[in-house]
Amino acid sequence: MPTTPFADDPRTNLQRMLAGDLYIADDPEIGRRQDRAMRLAAQYQQLYREDRDKAAQLLDGLLGEVGEGVDLRPPLYVDYGSNITIGARTFVNYHLTALDVAAITIGEDCQIGPNVQLLTPTHPLEPGPRRDKWEAALPIIIGNNVWLGGGVIVCPGVTIGDDSVIGAGAVVTRDVPAGVLAVGNPARTVRALPKS
Repeated sequence: MPTTPFADDPRTNLQRMLAGDLYIADDPEIGRRQDRAMRLAAQYQQLYREDRDKAAQLLDGLLGEVGEGVDLRPPLYVDYGSNITIGARTFVNYHLTALDVAAITIGEDCQIGPNVQLLTPTHPLEPGPRRDKWEAALPIIIGNNVWLGGGVIVCPGVTIGDDSVIGAGAVVTRDVPAGVLAVGNPARTVRALPKS
């Protein structure tokens, strides 16, 4: 049994998770929420092929908020779904992995390439707490009109400003300002983009 660094904390692991604090994912309610998300994501994939209107309704129930005109191509992989907001007219290509232990906010008019990963979970660097399965999460914010190229990985706690472009395969480990092109691993800003 893992030792707790919060022996005097009366909160459940779910309550600690929702507060953004360290927790262990052994709370039965966490498991139920994850199972629900996996089930709905699988149903969404099936419905997307058969009936796009019903798929959109199901997506509204899976995710926290979905703007008008969002096109999200399955498969979609989420931890909970309910912590994800996607703005109007955003296009998400195949195989998005959005681990939404903390909030993931995607703005309006975004283009999300295939195989993008939005990863909010964090784990302790110290070997003991990590071995004991402690984890936490930091939110991700993607601004309006952002383009994430194929295979981009966005790490916990990152904000990407409006109108920025992240090149394919980049690993975004820190905030990216608005209106720039960032590429590489770790992603770095290479130039400002023209204003429209």
